[in-house]
Amino acid sequence: MPEIIEKKVNLQFPLGHHLHCLIAQLPNHLHTGGGRLPVEQEQQWRDVRSVLELVAQGEGNLKKLHFLLFPESCLPVNRFDDFLQQVQQTFRPNTVTMIGLEHVALEEYRTLLERFRDDNAEAIELVERDIDAGDVLAMPVNWCAIVIKEADGRLRVFLEAKSHPFHGEEFIDKHRDLYRGRHFYLLRSRPSCFNFMAIICLDYLYRNLYQSNIKQIIDHANQLYFNTRQGLDALFVIQCTPKPDHSAYRDVVCGFYGEYLEDLPGVRETVTVFGNTSGETMIDGTTVPQGFGHAAVVINRRHRLAQVQFSEFRTDTFDHAPVCRLRFGSATRLLYFNLPLHHELDPRSSRVPLKVHSIMARSADGGWEKIPAAEPTEGYWLAEEPQAFREGVEGHVPR
Repeated sequence: MPEIIEKKVNLQFPLGHHLHCLIAQLPNHLHTGGGRLPVEQEQQWRDVRSVLELVAQGEGNLKKLHFLLFPESCLPVNRFDDFLQQVQQTFRPNTVTMIGLEHVALEEYRTLLERFRDDNAEAIELVERDIDAGDVLAMPVNWCAIVIKEADGRLRVFLEAKSHPFHGEEFIDKHRDLYRGRHFYLLRSRPSCFNFMAIICLDYLYRNLYQSNIKQIIDHANQLYFNTRQGLDALFVIQCTPKPDHSAYRDVVCGFYGEYLEDLPGVRETVTVFGNTSGETMIDGTTVPQGFGHAAVVINRRHRLAQVQFSEFRTDTFDHAPVCRLRFGSATRLLYFNLPLHHELDPRSSRVPLKVHSIMARSADGGWEKIPAAEPTEGYWLAEEPQAFREGVEGHVPR
């Protein structure tokens, strides 16, 4: 299983106020063959750059953006330097950008780790062990970058490799088979004490006879809670999957939030954000009829969000899982919302901690524009508690 590496970063988030996240649900244009998934370079970069420019302009309350999440395999590797330069020069401090990149050979991935050695020294050691153990330099790597512009303007670049392939990345020929990543980063921001991770797609699901990725994350977060009284605040899942609602995801979500057999205080307040590609994703020039899209935000059931359905999003329980889920549509969209604060039973706390701030679609000039609200204006409300619950708290909690 991948090793969890803790890193401290200098992020000064506002205390006592929710943080803001933008999911860029963009289409991928991929090609298969040779064990890699090359992308349509100019088109992909044009889409990514349009989002970066929008964030840099900061119109409306985008100036408050803290987390920007792109899909898996969406950035051409030859545009990585342009991407870093734009983040460094135009983004505001205290901003975290997570993005999946085009497949590269392990040899090139190792070179990139060395380029950012100050942030990836432990990861280099893990990769070196694999290189020393066999002829693996030509193996393809599905990887992502977590780029952090700290409070003082310093740019930090953390690189992760996907640890488990989907069927299109797995081959009987070992040299074409996907390299298995050896680490995840747990980024612990100071002085705001906000802890978060980013993983790639099936890394959220993978398990074997002895252990699983998600159980390892839970155990690490629990130990963090026992030692520091802090937990994992947010888990970002970078996706390019035609099956975002597969029962395997629901199974892991249930185990992560259910606390069926033991208390899991380290992840009880974790917000899980799934960022997928849009329904316009094409593979070898063919659009998949249904499946891609449907980015989602999952929080603990204690928040008790009402189940509502609008044209662009809905709330549900993920087929009666012990969670509240905000699920978006499949179209190409920018989805801007806030991450909930820790849930409190205090009646003076917010009744609707998860709010959608805006949803943007492509404009005629290639930019982005807000979609006007066409639904009733009453918005969200807290779900009505069951009768037994009301009877149990009546007289103790102001109504």
